[in-house]
Amino acid sequence: MTTKRNVLVTGATGQQGGAVAHALLSRGHHVKALTRKPDSDTARRLASAGAEVVAGDLGDATSVLKAANDVDTMFLMGNSYEAGVEAETRQGILAADAAKVAGVGHLIYSSVADADKKTGIPHFESKYLVEKHVAGLGISYTISAPVAFMENIVAPWSIAALRQGTHAFAMPPKRVLQLVAAADIGAFVAALVERREQVFGRRFDFAGDELSGEEQVKILSQAIGRPINYQEIPLAAARQQSEDVALMFEWFDRVGYDVDITALQRDFPEVSWHSFADWARKFDWSILEQTAST
Repeated sequence: MTTKRNVLVTGATGQQGGAVAHALLSRGHHVKALTRKPDSDTARRLASAGAEVVAGDLGDATSVLKAANDVDTMFLMGNSYEAGVEAETRQGILAADAAKVAGVGHLIYSSVADADKKTGIPHFESKYLVEKHVAGLGISYTISAPVAFMENIVAPWSIAALRQGTHAFAMPPKRVLQLVAAADIGAFVAALVERREQVFGRRFDFAGDELSGEEQVKILSQAIGRPINYQEIPLAAARQQSEDVALMFEWFDRVGYDVDITALQRDFPEVSWHSFADWARKFDWSILEQTAST
């Protein structure tokens, strides 16, 4: 029988943190959901699902310490897109220090796959700096490092083109990329929480599928029920939006993630891993019928 844990989840109203919170709740764990927006609709849904919603900010060590004082496990993640890479590192270190002071028995830090391999991508490097700090704190920790999210297909920067029948991405159409569903991130972190001592001091890169843009649009066309075309965004256009993101796409094309998916799924059978086709079949594509203003 699995020990029921008391888990503090940071970023709980975001996509990844929310998936972790819901996965833990579904398995009977107590979740304390840390959010800067406790009155938001997302926070209310978490509360309705059984989470204890608490106000806090990773930039405010006192609020993190207060939230972490009576938990045995903490899931820590930052957001470089909101905070910027320097603030993400600073906040991650502050929060990890708070976890140590609070006596949290297991800190799970969410990084990104291959952040430990000198990628030169700013928002990978910012997470790796936090990883190194966590590893040196002298507390029990695990690094959870997902690849790119399947949900990026319907992210704010992608959805307008998809509504027009185009999956636009800054990679060659035949280049393979590893992806993971947000639900699998939640389930994987729940597995780390439950395995506890077995995963102390370990780093896990994880993915659910790997396929090219051409393969993705075939699956999307079938799932959505109308033709979706692949369009390669020129790297120069991506660079105009963000140098950080352009460097990531260059790395995707030159190196890319390298998770051994077969071994991973063998080692973590308790996670119901989604292929991209599984994810696309389950996704509610009515989102494409909504106007951009809704």
